[in-house]
Amino acid sequence: MKKFVYGGLCASALILAACQSGTDTQPTASAAAVKQALTSGIDLENFDTSVRPQDDFYTYVNGTWLKETQIPADRTNTGAFYDLRIKAQEDVQAIIAELAETEGLKPGSDEQKVAALYQSMMDVDTVNALGVKPLQGEFEKIAGLENHADVAAYFAHAQMIGVNSPFVFYVSVDAKNSSAYAGHLWQTGLSLPDRDYYFDEGERFAKMRADFVKHIATMYELAGLEGADSAANTILEMETALAKHQWTKVETRDSEKRYNKFATSELNTLADDFDWGAFLGTLGAEELDNIIVNQPSYIEGFNDLFSQYSVDQWQTYLTWQVLTSFASQLSEPLDEENFDFFARKLNGQEQQQARWKRAVDKVNGDLGEVVGKVYVKKHFSPEAKARMGELVENLRKAYAQSIDELDWMGEETKKKAKVKLAAFTPKIGYPDKWKDYSSLTVKADDLVGNSMRAAQWAHEEQMSKLGGPIRKWEWFMNPQTVNAYYNPTMNEIVFPAAILQPPFFNMEADDAVNYGGIGAVIGHEMGHGFDDQGSRYDAEGNLVNWWTEEDLMAFQRRGRKLIKQYSEYKVFDDLSVNGQLTLGENIGDLSGATIGYKAYQLALDGEEAPVIDGLTGDERFFIGFTQIWRAKYKEEALRNRVRTDPHSPSHFRANGPLGNMPEFYQTYDLKPSDAMYIPEEDRVKIW
Repeated sequence: MKKFVYGGLCASALILAACQSGTDTQPTASAAAVKQALTSGIDLENFDTSVRPQDDFYTYVNGTWLKETQIPADRTNTGAFYDLRIKAQEDVQAIIAELAETEGLKPGSDEQKVAALYQSMMDVDTVNALGVKPLQGEFEKIAGLENHADVAAYFAHAQMIGVNSPFVFYVSVDAKNSSAYAGHLWQTGLSLPDRDYYFDEGERFAKMRADFVKHIATMYELAGLEGADSAANTILEMETALAKHQWTKVETRDSEKRYNKFATSELNTLADDFDWGAFLGTLGAEELDNIIVNQPSYIEGFNDLFSQYSVDQWQTYLTWQVLTSFASQLSEPLDEENFDFFARKLNGQEQQQARWKRAVDKVNGDLGEVVGKVYVKKHFSPEAKARMGELVENLRKAYAQSIDELDWMGEETKKKAKVKLAAFTPKIGYPDKWKDYSSLTVKADDLVGNSMRAAQWAHEEQMSKLGGPIRKWEWFMNPQTVNAYYNPTMNEIVFPAAILQPPFFNMEADDAVNYGGIGAVIGHEMGHGFDDQGSRYDAEGNLVNWWTEEDLMAFQRRGRKLIKQYSEYKVFDDLSVNGQLTLGENIGDLSGATIGYKAYQLALDGEEAPVIDGLTGDERFFIGFTQIWRAKYKEEALRNRVRTDPHSPSHFRANGPLGNMPEFYQTYDLKPSDAMYIPEEDRVKIW
């Protein structure tokens, strides 16, 4: 298999030039063709036909766009997903602006809360006048901690107001008893993006840590806190010590290893120096019989650190966590310094987003379903929901046929796989039941207080699940979110309204493009039910093995081949894709393309696809699939993503699956001399 260097950066001319080795065998983007593209759904103007599709299909389809598009100064990336996110942001802002201009809103109503929350973010004068005062009460509580039991209790309190601490308690479905909720613990507590940032000896990371120390000291000084330099060094030392015990992102992907249920009374076998009674009592979880600990060795390591560090040192650590957690909602000097380190230095973002955009994100974060109700009325038609439902069922049918045709899976496992597939619950557009925000208080002049109360409301919502029935109606994304997800413990695939737009889903477009776009997205989410982790859950959402030993070994062999493939993709000369970290998403992408194509063929019902823009139906399918992944990143942001994101960079989300599909080879007549060619014995077919 040939190795690719990622071409989706601003400085991409040299990389693109290296791919220009073929002849122009495809149509150019003439004015007439572009006009036709409005109905075909193909963005022909984005093509770079000097690149052979057999060598780099992603750049062939998106190359002109990659060369001509500039990343806006207030963002770290741009592309198909991000264009839709901007549109959704603007649509929500229009909804909020209309509410904000309405007089006489009923106090305590959803409408008043949205308007007040937006105003609290937009009122810079009040935010500046308050300075760091909104945090003074928390600083005083921290200063009043007298012993380690007090520190343990404050960890819980911190979580309840939205502040980071060494680990977090949350409520979710019990993976081995999907009819009940359970309490869980998860490692947290770091300021930098990942544990490895504290240990990598490379020049970039050494500078990052030095800048981090400077940033902490500057934030302390701007906040009027004493001992800035000493505090900065203490915080780096303590976070580094915590990071040493944390699981890697690859390790945390393992669903089975993460499932460690402890009787609450036995938590002291992991951490006997930590006051679990104080922690759980503050959370309101003291009556829980059991807790699932995701990373038990981390809790054991944390125990040693908890007693090793003094109360004074934990006070320094917690003061920092409070300050940095709310920095973007404080006065402009603190806000700008926070942006300078976490956005500009770490991710290459040149400018802050406009205040109104940040205010919209705030409303989406804290009151998302309130504006979501209005959003779907304005921007999501019943016809789109019905059409999406048809597509989902066509993909389900194609998946079932594909399972029947697998030559590596036995009949016993196939039967259980089809039972799970049939049990998938699709959720399309928006919830059937909306969240109730009636107990949440929002004030127009109290931005930080609004955030703390929203976090408290969310905590109480979680706690109210314990002992109750599973909330099958609940969504974990807003309708205005451009994304989708699979939830293994509920065995559901979820598609918010905002992603159901071109280039993903186009009611006016040719079937081939829709199956290549949203069809592949549907197939991707279905694929998560059968990826290396989702495949461990049965039809009811329980973490239980339903595979025969022979079939499981065959499945794992295919996974290892996919890991090897993606690990050979070079993002930069000194950085490759992490094939293990991205395995689940790569299986999802391969499944999406494979099943999306099969569903498209079924939709043709034996008829010949029309030729549009000089392109066959199969060509339009593969182009439709590839154009949804067009994206461009700041180098700093992309480097961070490769280390922390379970998704491969967009270039390989397109080329990777296609290099494994025989239909792509047939459509574009790939030969061993072509850069995308993978020897047949090395190609991967899973589903």
